Amino acid sequence: MRQNGGQMGSGRLSMKMHTRQAMIAYLFLLIPLVFFLGIRIFPTIYAFFMSFSVQGEDGYSFGNYVRLFHDPVFWKSVLNTFLYLIITVPLQLAFGLLIALGIERVHRFRWFYRIVFFLPYMTSIVAVSWVWRLMYDSNIGVLNQILKTLHLPQQGWLSDPDQALLSVSAMLIWQMTGFTMLIFLAGLQGIPRQYYEAAEIDGASKWKTFWKITFPLLNPTILFLTVIGAIQSLQTFTQIVNLTGGSSGTIGGPLNSTSSIVVYMYKQGFRDFNMEYASAITVVLFIMIMLITLIQLKLLNRNYDA
Repeated sequence: MRQNGGQMGSGRLSMKMHTRQAMIAYLFLLIPLVFFLGIRIFPTIYAFFMSFSVQGEDGYSFGNYVRLFHDPVFWKSVLNTFLYLIITVPLQLAFGLLIALGIERVHRFRWFYRIVFFLPYMTSIVAVSWVWRLMYDSNIGVLNQILKTLHLPQQGWLSDPDQALLSVSAMLIWQMTGFTMLIFLAGLQGIPRQYYEAAEIDGASKWKTFWKITFPLLNPTILFLTVIGAIQSLQTFTQIVNLTGGSSGTIGGPLNSTSSIVVYMYKQGFRDFNMEYASAITVVLFIMIMLITLIQLKLLNRNYDA
């Protein structure tokens, strides 16, 4: 009887300790959950309902979305955003893969090259943007000084509507290439060496080995980087603000040539204080990101499965 009682007592104690540990675990999970609901979910839902509000009127309507449909500046921002995506994502993937392949062939100081190429991504976006802004400066910028030394015509860079978007894209590519390089390095290290040994025995050339082995097996990595790059391109904001804003320029200028959807949303909400219209822009951006991500996942996964 005493032995059974002792076992029952130890069982109850074990159950109490298990319940106490579970309560502590749920408490620690509750804190980030409340934070996530309060910072992410609630503002998203609130912005959605606010987008149907018409400033100065009661009730809800589609007035803000009708205004968006007829807003030429909004469509200009949409076009610019997709230009950022089309220009930056393929090039940063290509440069990142080339650098990763080059580092894979290096046997000494590989860690040094990783740090050098990854450093721009780790550096503050604001700091990087201002360095590039100084480089692009029409009067004292190093790029125009080089052109002047070579007796070539100096360029407007950020002050020329035809060059401004490409100038911003160049900085975006430079900054993100290190990140894509690092992810590609991880993908390359995950490819079994036996495939390359078998290809070498069969006498396959390096180019054929790349297209038949390396590139297909990197498809999941390319999928991940494409989705991440597309989402970041659609959300481009800080770089544009710091490159084109300030006392000497207008955010998204000149002539809205660099304005993205996020920049236009910011200007409507925090410069013109039209939060309802800005919320409608946010909802449209959310739908665009979701659709593009779903399309990319379906297309790239289909190619990988094939």
